Amino acid sequence: MPEGDTIFRTARTLHRALSGQTVTRFETVLPKLARIDCDTPLAGRTVDSVDARGKWLLMHFSGDLILLTHMLMSGSWHIYRPGEKWQRHRCHMRIVIETPPMLAVAFSVPVAEFHTAASLARREGFNRLGPAPLAPDFDAALAIANLAAHPELELGRALLNQTVLAGLGNVFKSEVAFACGLSPFRRVATLTPAQLAHLVTTARQYLFANVTESSGHRRTTTGNTQREENLFLVPGLPGVEFHEEGS
Repeated sequence: MPEGDTIFRTARTLHRALSGQTVTRFETVLPKLARIDCDTPLAGRTVDSVDARGKWLLMHFSGDLILLTHMLMSGSWHIYRPGEKWQRHRCHMRIVIETPPMLAVAFSVPVAEFHTAASLARREGFNRLGPAPLAPDFDAALAIANLAAHPELELGRALLNQTVLAGLGNVFKSEVAFACGLSPFRRVATLTPAQLAHLVTTARQYLFANVTESSGHRRTTTGNTQREENLFLVPGLPGVEFHEEGS
């Protein structure tokens, strides 16, 4: 599943390609989206912005309409110039948003919903997200308090709980715990306030390091982008994975 850094970079790329542009065509195979488009057409609206919140991507259109998507394990967004060949087969297409210079295509996206600002605030799962380390208004104190509020959880599960801290997945959960010298199996109750603060600081540091313009396409927590040297913990070795709670 894409983690917060991947979704942030995706949102940034889509924002640069589409923001300020007028939608000339909207196409979808998803009935719920098609019905909204039928009632309040996307064509003619402006793409105001695209941003990310944890693992969620939000595309804001003029007229108080927001497209909320979540990639889960299979989804991705691509951008193309008009007439450019797609890298995936059309059978995987779920959404097309076309503007004069660019079009965005969502492939195999399993969660896609239209919202107004009011309905988004009520959207279960999204409205309970914890602080997102990549957000400009990130509240580190709240993130620390959220961790401390789950003393019964193992650290690995706490870091993956999206209502505690939004954006970490199995890679960053493992890397952050390792960098802080803490076992992911320790109970949160056994950690000191300084250790909790160090975890939050490290999580934000690692995510930011992977969204800078110079960070490239291979995620790294070691400072080395070479394959098999980019992470402290080698993918593919036997280990324990936790599943996220919340969204």
